[in-house]
Amino acid sequence: MAATHPLLLLLLAAAAAVVLVVAATPAAASGNGTSTPTAYEMLERYDFPRGILPVGVEGYELREDGSFEVYFPRDCEFMLARTWLVRYGARIAGAAASGRLTSLQGVYVKVLFVWLPVGEVDRSGDTLSFYIGPVSTSFPLSDFAHSPHCRGYDHLPAAAAAAAAAL
Repeated sequence: MAATHPLLLLLLAAAAAVVLVVAATPAAASGNGTSTPTAYEMLERYDFPRGILPVGVEGYELREDGSFEVYFPRDCEFMLARTWLVRYGARIAGAAASGRLTSLQGVYVKVLFVWLPVGEVDRSGDTLSFYIGPVSTSFPLSDFAHSPHCRGYDHLPAAAAAAAAAL
């Protein structure tokens, strides 16, 4: 009988350790009923349309000071307003405030043959302005109604991808 008590204590200790590990593990933003919002939902809380982020976000971090990081499986390129080729790195970062994204890293637009960094995005009414240094260009919010698909890994069949590109 005395030999079962140490075994029982060992089992109780193991069970307690499992409970502590599970309780200490943060919930993942997976959309499976957890209360953690997705990166797209967080954008809306900062008064931005979810379509400013392409499809395929694998995860994100948002700190209390508004600084953030968003992760994609790899670099992502897409056309904005059928005019501008935009590239998001596999990791983008910056600082979020209501209607304003600043100190952006990993977001670029191709102008002629050169990739230029986008440093800031501001919302004013129904317009988004993208700043490349002191120069800005603006787009209507309607251009961001839907999240764009990245070229090369949008997971659409070829015919569907061609139809989406024609829109």
